[in-house]
Amino acid sequence: MNQVTRDPEIRQDTDWPLAIFGALKRARVRQVSYVPDAGHSRLIALAHQDAAMEATVLTTEQEGVALAAGAWLGGDRSVLLMQSSGVGNCINMMSLLNSCRFPFLTLVTMRGEWAEFNPWQIPMGRATPAALELMGLTVMRLEEPDEADEIVTAAADLAFDGGQQIAVLISQRMIGRKKWVSQ
Repeated sequence: MNQVTRDPEIRQDTDWPLAIFGALKRARVRQVSYVPDAGHSRLIALAHQDAAMEATVLTTEQEGVALAAGAWLGGDRSVLLMQSSGVGNCINMMSLLNSCRFPFLTLVTMRGEWAEFNPWQIPMGRATPAALELMGLTVMRLEEPDEADEIVTAAADLAFDGGQQIAVLISQRMIGRKKWVSQ
C-alpha cells in the first residue's frame, strides 16, 4: 500500500501555524472552515482546541466562501483554509464576494511548486495566484516562517477593517516536501 508522508525538512525555525493562529485570534476570527489538508493540520487542530472558535469541516472549498459570507452577515469573522488545488473549486463562488463586497480571508497552502512529486498538482498550483487575482482578490505570499504573524495580521486587517478579499498563499517549501512511501 502506498501512502503520502512529509519529509522531515519542514521549515521549523518558527512555529508558523501557532503564529498564524495568534494573528487570527487577535483579528477576532471566530469561524474556521476547511477541507482537511496536511499543510493546515496544526492550525486546524489549534482551532478545534479553542472553545471560542468554531471549526467546520467542508465537503468542498466553495462551501467555505458561502460560510464566510454568512458568518460576516451574522456578525462573525471567518477564515477559509484550503490547498491550492481547492482554489479552482471556488472560482465561481468568489464572484459573490466581489459583487456583495463581503470581506474575505483565505489561507492557501500551495502545491505544485517546490519539490512537488505529484504532476496533477502542478497546473492548479501555477494558476492559483492569477485565478485569485482575476476574481478580484488581493494575493499575499508567505515564504518565511518568521513572517507568518506579520503577513496574516496585515491580511486580516485588510480583509476585516478594509472590507477587502484577501488570499495568503503559504509556500510549499514552508509546509515541507511530500513523498510516496510504499508499505
